[in-house]
Amino acid sequence: MQDQTYTYDKLIQIIEQLRGENGCPWDKVQTHSSLVPHLLEESYELVDAINHQDTLNMKEELGDVLLQILLHAQIGKEENVFTIDQVIDGLARKLIYRHPHVFKAEKDIKTPEEVIVSWEELKKKEKKETSVSSSIDRIAKALPALVRTQKVQKKVAKVGFFWDSYLPIIDKVIEELEETKSAIKNGNKIQIEEELGDLLFSVVNLSTFFDLNPEFALTKSLEKFINRFRYIENSAFAQGKQLVDLSLEEINNLWETYKLSE
Repeated sequence: MQDQTYTYDKLIQIIEQLRGENGCPWDKVQTHSSLVPHLLEESYELVDAINHQDTLNMKEELGDVLLQILLHAQIGKEENVFTIDQVIDGLARKLIYRHPHVFKAEKDIKTPEEVIVSWEELKKKEKKETSVSSSIDRIAKALPALVRTQKVQKKVAKVGFFWDSYLPIIDKVIEELEETKSAIKNGNKIQIEEELGDLLFSVVNLSTFFDLNPEFALTKSLEKFINRFRYIENSAFAQGKQLVDLSLEEINNLWETYKLSE
């Protein structure tokens, strides 16, 4: 007998049953808030699969993200707030409205860049944004700080509130670094945190100027650090030692050796 192929409608029924009276004890007690960590985790696992071009795993992770969406929609239905059909309807209407060049032939748009400009104009009109500040207020506060910071910087840059050269940005980074060193010297932890924040903000400014994603840049540096650390640790193991048995000079030499191999 051939395995059953489940459809979208059947999946909705499964979610309803999981949340039903005789459903799963875990699923039944979930709320929008309690599901947030799971939505984030599944989303990051999907991103990881995409980054590794793992299409088989990508299919599974897309399903896990879809599960989170359907759970939220089911909770919304139970609370008489919204249904999955209303979610889909709202999305479809938004896509049609923000793509007039496709669905209404109202605009002659040829390039991806023109699409972005049109999308933002329509979004601003739709959300009744009357100022840059109101536009900034709509940027999700739950975003990772580096992402949110760059989004804000790009918003204000559109009205000329940005640097016209990278050189003063570098000067600002150096200035903030000196202020951080001064705060550390004073031993004031609150001040150190504030100055570190200013330093990071200035570094993101540099990323924004060159249209680079600071999250991607930091991720690449982190992966580089992990690979170098793994090499040093494996080198210690090869010598029958633990990492703590190596001197600082030995660690530095191994670090430089791996850097050269990169």
